[in-house]
Amino acid sequence: MSAVAFVYDAPLAHLRWGQGDRAVVLLHGIGGGREAWGDAMSGTGLALAEAGFLAIAPDLPGYGDSLSIAPYDMAGLAGAVVALIDRLAPGRCALVGHSMGGMVAQEVMARSPGRVQALVLSGTSPAFGKPDGSWQAQFLAQRLAPLDAGAGMAALAPGLALGMASPTAAHDAVARAAVLMSAVPEATYRRALQAVVGFNRRELLADLHLPVLCLAGEHDRNAPPAVMQKMAARIAGAEFHCMSAVGHLANMEAPALFNRALVDFLQRRF
Repeated sequence: MSAVAFVYDAPLAHLRWGQGDRAVVLLHGIGGGREAWGDAMSGTGLALAEAGFLAIAPDLPGYGDSLSIAPYDMAGLAGAVVALIDRLAPGRCALVGHSMGGMVAQEVMARSPGRVQALVLSGTSPAFGKPDGSWQAQFLAQRLAPLDAGAGMAALAPGLALGMASPTAAHDAVARAAVLMSAVPEATYRRALQAVVGFNRRELLADLHLPVLCLAGEHDRNAPPAVMQKMAARIAGAEFHCMSAVGHLANMEAPALFNRALVDFLQRRF
């Protein structure tokens, strides 16, 4: 078994499993943190290490033990990830991004494509909302209303986690996801929401020329399978895989399914 290590002295604080020159950087969602990939949540880092990869799960800026950035935008988030990759200096690097992390991964590809040799996009999309902006405004208002009313992340998290999970998700998995989300600083959550609502990298998809896996959950309402399948169709040679009976929190709801699909892809294509 490969032991996990916590590394604080880096551009982004992160968990690390395994060793070698094939690094897999795991980027969490807006309500997550490095522990989303940890042994108690999904076991993804450990599964990658046992398959021969160096797994890195950072706290994105403002999360966990990573310092925040200003301005807090997609360019800054991508820049922080690139700085981490440069510090690691692996021979090869794959990015795995879930939800917001998938958007950050796409932003990295738009700005520093040479840093990455394989890409896995889970429960995410190439753009947020609709072009006119009204949907984004409504989304922000709904998400921020409880916080504006003083509820706090601890009150917000359980309902959000339950709403994102599959109806058949294990209660303990949803509860762990809620605990993780409740620990996200409110200021970071607000800034992250503002950062993702303007995201649009649809035009990038045709320019991606590397192995790509688009990994969807059957019951994901945030990034429905049809959206992810359409996304995969716009990327030359991309693979699409839909996990049965899984919602938006795929790596935490169904770790065995998620990790098997991820490791299989990376062993074949990375």
